[in-house]
Amino acid sequence: MVLIQTECFDTAALINQLQVRSAGQAGAFVHFLGTVRDYSPDTQSHSLTLEHYPGMCEREIQLLCDHAKQRWDILDTLVVHRVGELALGEPIVFVGVSSVHRGDAFRACEYIIDTLKTRAPFWKRETLADGQAFWVQQQDADAQKTAQWESLPDHP
Repeated sequence: MVLIQTECFDTAALINQLQVRSAGQAGAFVHFLGTVRDYSPDTQSHSLTLEHYPGMCEREIQLLCDHAKQRWDILDTLVVHRVGELALGEPIVFVGVSSVHRGDAFRACEYIIDTLKTRAPFWKRETLADGQAFWVQQQDADAQKTAQWESLPDHP
């Protein structure tokens, strides 16, 4: 399941939802929670505004989740990503994975968040405390992580 929303989410409720959907089959639940951080090295940030390509964004993230299910022995995935204006420290993304064993859950969760950062059509604009705003550029390290995942065989 993939949700794109403006509303804040409850991490505990999302973990519970994943547990319920796994119907007692999972022995491992791994999740990642990303929060808004200060991107600016020189000035205090005020907020981060995220825009997305509706429909396409959800499809792309679902494709990443489907690919993770093909690569690892996982039961279910749940991704929630926020859009709109978010303040520093607010939750921005949740990725949850359930699996029989923790190793597959850890790898799938890391794969989804790493590839989401380069594949899903999101745009980030940071606004500084002084009112200046700029578009946040994709980091080379994120592109390198995605390339590393893509270089691995389909079944680790």
